Amino acid sequence: GGGIMPIVQTVISDVVTPRERGQYQAYFSGVWVAAGIAGPILGGVFAEHLHWSMIFWINVPLGLASLALLLPKMGKIPVFHRKRKVDWIGGVLLMASAVVFMLVLTWGGNRYLWLSPAIMAMVGASVALAFAFVWQARNAEEPFLPLPLMGGTVVPYAMAAGGCALGSILGLTVHLPLYYEVVYHLSASEAGLALIPLAAVSTVGAAIAGRTMARARHYKRVAIIGTLCSALAGSALALTTLPLWALLGLLSVFALGLGTAFPVSVVSLQNSVARSQVGTVTGAMNFFRALMASFTVAAFSTILLVALGADISLAGAHRGAVNSLPAADMIAAFRYVFGAAAALMAAASLSMILMEERTLAGPAAPAEMAE
Repeated sequence: GGGIMPIVQTVISDVVTPRERGQYQAYFSGVWVAAGIAGPILGGVFAEHLHWSMIFWINVPLGLASLALLLPKMGKIPVFHRKRKVDWIGGVLLMASAVVFMLVLTWGGNRYLWLSPAIMAMVGASVALAFAFVWQARNAEEPFLPLPLMGGTVVPYAMAAGGCALGSILGLTVHLPLYYEVVYHLSASEAGLALIPLAAVSTVGAAIAGRTMARARHYKRVAIIGTLCSALAGSALALTTLPLWALLGLLSVFALGLGTAFPVSVVSLQNSVARSQVGTVTGAMNFFRALMASFTVAAFSTILLVALGADISLAGAHRGAVNSLPAADMIAAFRYVFGAAAALMAAASLSMILMEERTLAGPAAPAEMAE
């Protein structure tokens, strides 16, 4: 599953020039909208009328349909055959470090106390595995993840901006239904529908950024302005109490600005490396984005637990205690969540400012020449 997105993004990079690629990345963002809207609705149908295991079985027809669409066209993509050595040791070390770190985020404050010996031991193990991975990457003939690729004036900032944006939107998507149910007394299905502005409008921002990249010389400005507006919208959410319609409107502004970060970060990152390294750097970007998203979801949960009281649970059999909390308590707790989302978008904006803006390869639009 984790290999699907970097492969698709690499295929796009093989057939589209960097200057035009932003528009295709905006189309790619439409997948997020479809998933963000259809996923919760379909999951509700499965939970209510079918069996929970359908959340896995649904991947079979979707995967077969995707292969049927993709395989007939693959012959048109240029292929450069070269025998490569696989750094299995480096891959296992990186995966093991990430899995242990994910378990820390999952179990910390839930199954174990954050400062318990078990959590501390797991943190130490994750750090040790990470150091072992770095040593292996420095000494392997063809490392699993070339460390020099992660440096420079583009890649780390693009990864940081994309990771902050994805973490922010996923962190809010996971926790907002609880806010809707307690504060606005929406049902579970209504809370799912109320997530649509957050998921759908981000694609509009991605489309605007993608079109800008095809036409403007200073293409990263749209992402700087967009992420800054998103940070301001998040700050407004943290500082004010709004009726539902106004909250959804402000969330739409938040999502619109946030969406501009995705095509700019992906295309800038791919444009900064050699063609043979596009797949590697794209895979690394998706890995760190997923790691950042997982960390953000766990961090937002921790913020809520601390603000509401550590003796409650946000999910499972004990969630009823949360639903019975006064709306004022939930509003006060979510001020910190919205504030954290705003801080992430401010960090994304700063990363965009610091990222070098390199000329994109490909045909230039007349408007750019005039500029």
